[in-house]
Amino acid sequence: MNIVLLSGGSGKRLWPLSNDIRSKQFIKIFKTEKDDYESMVQRVYSQIKKVDSDATVTIATSKTQVSAIHNQLGEKVSISVEPCRRDTFPAIALATSYLVDVMKISPEESVVVCPVDPYVEDDYFQALKGLAEQADKGEANLVLMGIEPTYPSEKYGYIIPESSDNTSMVKTFKEKPTEDVAREYIAQGALWNGGVFAYKLKYVLQRAHELIEFIDYADLFDKYEILTKISFDYAVVEHEDKIQVQRFSGEWKDLGTWNTLTEAMEENVIGKGIMNDACSDVHILNEMDVPILAMGLHDVVISASPEGILVSDKEQSSYIKPFVDKFEQQIMFAEKSWGSYKVIDVESGSMTIKVTLNPGHKMNYHSHKNRDEVWVVLWGEGKTIVDGREQNVKAGDVITMKAECKHTVIASTELKLIEVQIGNEISVSDKQKFEMN
Repeated sequence: MNIVLLSGGSGKRLWPLSNDIRSKQFIKIFKTEKDDYESMVQRVYSQIKKVDSDATVTIATSKTQVSAIHNQLGEKVSISVEPCRRDTFPAIALATSYLVDVMKISPEESVVVCPVDPYVEDDYFQALKGLAEQADKGEANLVLMGIEPTYPSEKYGYIIPESSDNTSMVKTFKEKPTEDVAREYIAQGALWNGGVFAYKLKYVLQRAHELIEFIDYADLFDKYEILTKISFDYAVVEHEDKIQVQRFSGEWKDLGTWNTLTEAMEENVIGKGIMNDACSDVHILNEMDVPILAMGLHDVVISASPEGILVSDKEQSSYIKPFVDKFEQQIMFAEKSWGSYKVIDVESGSMTIKVTLNPGHKMNYHSHKNRDEVWVVLWGEGKTIVDGREQNVKAGDVITMKAECKHTVIASTELKLIEVQIGNEISVSDKQKFEMN
């Protein structure tokens, strides 16, 4: 089975745990059998491999998320990188071309495209295999998953099938309705459109060539920034007559808001937090090193991270986005392919960051034009390279780098250090990478 997982968005509805770099799918809230926590992307990826260990999984995402994906899934995971955001049709066209030209998968094979962040059980992935098998038959150019609705939702589009059979041709699509109209759709046998579908690679590749002038994957990648922003629905689905839908009646939740996310949590408190007996239906998610105390609260979510603190009625938490859009703030936490960093302090002329490197990982060999840096090793052992000079480091060591000198750090064990940036023009764009000899 070939699967493309669409990983996009900034997840502002889950602020302060999500930001422009760390989207909702990377937040670790699901408890595992090992008594630690995993994210949505980790959960979905492991579920796919459990159902089909030979599945080819490719994640279509922006370059800002690549480091977090490598951090959580490892360096070997297949990624189709979008140079910039151009909506779902260019992203799917690029991923399709990537599978054919880079992964060398036959255009005759089918692929299933689905979001990376649903809350589902193993039967969902069995259903994905069914979609791929149906697409293989060639009876339709697109085979969609239609989710049996559990209530008249205003958040989803609807698929109205021609029959009540498990697999049916699609009669029509309906946009997100009001609650009353949704009830009418459901009475007609309508299904939720969860954005899950399958097709033969050659079909979307042909449609891409009809709408975009390009030669192959490399050419499409180079032209990506000038492509028109358009959704897959507008570019392909609305112009296709041969569409089937397969019913899915298993558990499926879109965890896009704090309200829905807390419904999927097994624990009421993650991180340092406590509540008294007068609280009911309260959830605390705390990434800070200070405790949170809740007393006498009902139907409330409390979330704290270096980005900020949210205290909200659960129903009202769905309307968070316009308020978060008003914030202009330095990214305070991010996962990288080598580990993670947390901004501790920001002042005029300086920034202080706590850096954690995973064992065996290293930063890029790089330099900065407008700032000096100082590393103070807090924990672990490793090696620094500064302008070609190697030095073994351990807890208590201090390394100083002047502006424009090349430097990197390599972790032998888990390595924690404090990085102090000093300069009048501190910026994430002030970075030049080099190859190490």
